[in-house]
Amino acid sequence: MIAYPAKFEEASEGGYVVEFIDIPSCITEGDSLKEAKANAKEALSGVLSCLDSRKVNIPEPSTVKGKNIYYIEPELKIAFAIRLKQERQKQGLTQKEVAERMQVNWAYYQRIENPRKSNPTLGTIEKLQNVFSCSFF
Repeated sequence: MIAYPAKFEEASEGGYVVEFIDIPSCITEGDSLKEAKANAKEALSGVLSCLDSRKVNIPEPSTVKGKNIYYIEPELKIAFAIRLKQERQKQGLTQKEVAERMQVNWAYYQRIENPRKSNPTLGTIEKLQNVFSCSFF
């Protein structure tokens, strides 16, 4: 789906500090690498959801490699909604146009594209893949 690169640095007092390269406002930490990764996922999900609700453009993940760089995926429902919105915008479609092509009402489609409310059924995902001629997984 989508994953953002994050730099994990060992803190002098122990544990890890995590900073997202593409989203500088997203920073977290953890006492262990496992905890830091879990916290990073939670922080990334929250920041992406917040950016979307404020209608701020969400950056595409970069492809950075290096020591202490890990790719973190946001929660699936948030990643799905954001990826769907990006694909719709890339194809120059409005929410209403997508809803009409799916043969669903506009309010239903809006919920699918909202990271806080998105919970599409498999049937809905299949309709979306037909509309966009691509896979969301």
